[in-house]
Amino acid sequence: MIRSRASRRCPTPSSPASHSRPHALLALSPLALALLAALPAPASAQAAASSQAELDAVVVTGSTRERRLQDVPYAITAVGEAALRDSGPMINLSESMARVPGLVVANRNNYAQDLQISSRGFGARAGFGVRGLRLYADGIPATMPDGQGQVAHFDLAGAERVEVLRGPFSALYGNASGGVIALFSKPVRERQFEVGLDAGSAGLRQARVGFAAPLGEGLDLSGNVSDLSIDGFRPHSGADRRLANLRLGWQDGADRVTVALSDQVQSADDPLGLTRAQVEADPDQTAAVALQYDTRKSIRQTQLGTAWTHRFDGSAGALKQTRVAAYAGTRAVTQYQAIAPATQAAARHGGGLVDFDRGYDGLDARAQWQWQALDLTAGASLERQKDARRGYNNYTGTAAAPTALGVQGTLRRDETDRADTREAYAQAEWTLAPDWLASLGVRGGRVRMDVDDHYLSNGDDSGELAYHYVNPVAGLRWRASEAWTLHAAVARGHESPTLGELAYRPDGGAGFNTDLKAQSSRQIELGAKWRVPGLTLDATLFRIDTDDEIGVATNSGGRSSFRNVGRTQRWGAELGSRWNVRPGLRAQMALTVLHARYADGFVTCTGVPCTLTATTNTATVPAGNRIAGTQPASAFAELAWIAPWSADGELGLEWRAQGRTAVNDLNSDFAGGHALFNLRYSHRWTVDADGTLELLARIDNVADRRVVGSVIVNDANGRYFEPAAGRTGLVSLRYQRRF
Repeated sequence: MIRSRASRRCPTPSSPASHSRPHALLALSPLALALLAALPAPASAQAAASSQAELDAVVVTGSTRERRLQDVPYAITAVGEAALRDSGPMINLSESMARVPGLVVANRNNYAQDLQISSRGFGARAGFGVRGLRLYADGIPATMPDGQGQVAHFDLAGAERVEVLRGPFSALYGNASGGVIALFSKPVRERQFEVGLDAGSAGLRQARVGFAAPLGEGLDLSGNVSDLSIDGFRPHSGADRRLANLRLGWQDGADRVTVALSDQVQSADDPLGLTRAQVEADPDQTAAVALQYDTRKSIRQTQLGTAWTHRFDGSAGALKQTRVAAYAGTRAVTQYQAIAPATQAAARHGGGLVDFDRGYDGLDARAQWQWQALDLTAGASLERQKDARRGYNNYTGTAAAPTALGVQGTLRRDETDRADTREAYAQAEWTLAPDWLASLGVRGGRVRMDVDDHYLSNGDDSGELAYHYVNPVAGLRWRASEAWTLHAAVARGHESPTLGELAYRPDGGAGFNTDLKAQSSRQIELGAKWRVPGLTLDATLFRIDTDDEIGVATNSGGRSSFRNVGRTQRWGAELGSRWNVRPGLRAQMALTVLHARYADGFVTCTGVPCTLTATTNTATVPAGNRIAGTQPASAFAELAWIAPWSADGELGLEWRAQGRTAVNDLNSDFAGGHALFNLRYSHRWTVDADGTLELLARIDNVADRRVVGSVIVNDANGRYFEPAAGRTGLVSLRYQRRF
């Protein structure tokens, strides 16, 4: 474990009066582009092949069928297998997703909490887990019907690509779909076995085993198993995770059936966030209460999914394909929090230990028709989750004289939470002319949530709410030339509160938060895509207006309540580019500018006791404040070139930067902006005719800058800041063999 070092201070949290440093985001990019422009253009077979691969890239997300990326009328980015592998140990999405404009995936460096993910500001309010985005792994939702999701079980080592859809067309995925992240596993093409070993700073150790094999008679089988352990660079931040994925496929003529099984077992200590004073004094420290209460979290998740696709020949007329997919899973979570016994003594408190067992399942059925100029897909889906949720005191003895902390005590909460969605959808793509494509879609449905409270000694928190929505989408693409396409898209979106956001009323009374409405959005997007040999360029302008934005009303003692805070506005620009500068040298860039502000002022609580109509312990969030958790700008740049000593080796230089982040709605404090450099080297050796050995070596944060990696939005204790690691190293080896 890396020990605290007093010499490594963290100056990046910035006060409201301090200035962000836009030069860190803006000055380097023009300079780098100017230097690159002076270099000769690509002129080799290798560069041409790479360019052709870019031109031929296809995506599935957001469309009625596979289409070339530049032919779809919306902003979407595909991150391929090579980028996933070169970005790190393939533990989580924060390693590789910086190359996607419009998307922020912050690594909390805390395995007890999932990644903090936002797309154009959607999802930024999440203090834990992922909200406001739809997540999929091989078509199986990783987002629950109430809108909250997790990505820790994503099998990045077995992925062929990850597609990230942003903007209006994400509304086609239903409730709480401000963006879509979809993982697709590698297809089985040959018999192959691989083993991987990762070793890195902070005690990182990971072993991976994977295989793929056609079995004959149309059957194929593939799987990946990984075992991870890490000490963490802060005390009490270690974690262990075992992840297993197995996929079985069968194909016979017009039919294709796939079955996917995954299992995740994880335990992690929770170092909690730090206050401003703590992170400035020593970013390697851990909050004392984390040690006092032994804050930690354990997860066990198992899920099974299957999909059957049938293709029709001409005898069925325009009907070309049907697909039926079903899945079911269980998830069990136990989490010990740092809540004082005196706080838990309040009659309505649910305790400092969260324990729930979840069962979830879903079904999706769709059909696709094709006419000469028209594609039509229509379908329906059902999703359900059922949580047996319990809460306990995190101590034994009495609140005045506890005998032990960080243990399971008396029962304080016992309820059954349910959420389900019923949706129908349709999408049509119409070729108006050889160079014009129109896409129209709609998804409508209902999400229903209810709670049956079985622990009634502190009041009845039972309740039920249902939200109905219709999300229309329209897009138009014009191929101005073989190289250049333009698109425009508009949509209406819908995001309901999650079960957690409905659990408590702002006035502290018993019952469901029945006053909380869903937020709705209106989105518009204009974009351009340019493809020539050796160069790809995607540029997008967008605007999002939201009504009834969901925000924090009160936050104290481990209990958060929410309210609708009025209108918000988001607008900005995204730029993504990949350039084969010359033979053996390529560059990639992603740049995002985001204006995300509250259009209406509102009152929020700053202490307890508090009612939103009182004049004590309240403050007004003025119109124009930045939405908490968002950054005004973020950027990624990469230069990769073939090593001069070997055509099988590649050197890479990465630059990642972001502007400062508001930690709360009052904008009373900010995590400072920063820019970091990373170095990597990869090499591939041919062992024999059937075996290869790959090396990846990385140094992240080369300059050893101490920065804040993510923030805990609106934290009641002021522990907003989650520091990022200093300089870290990684060595990965992967041996592959065909058989």
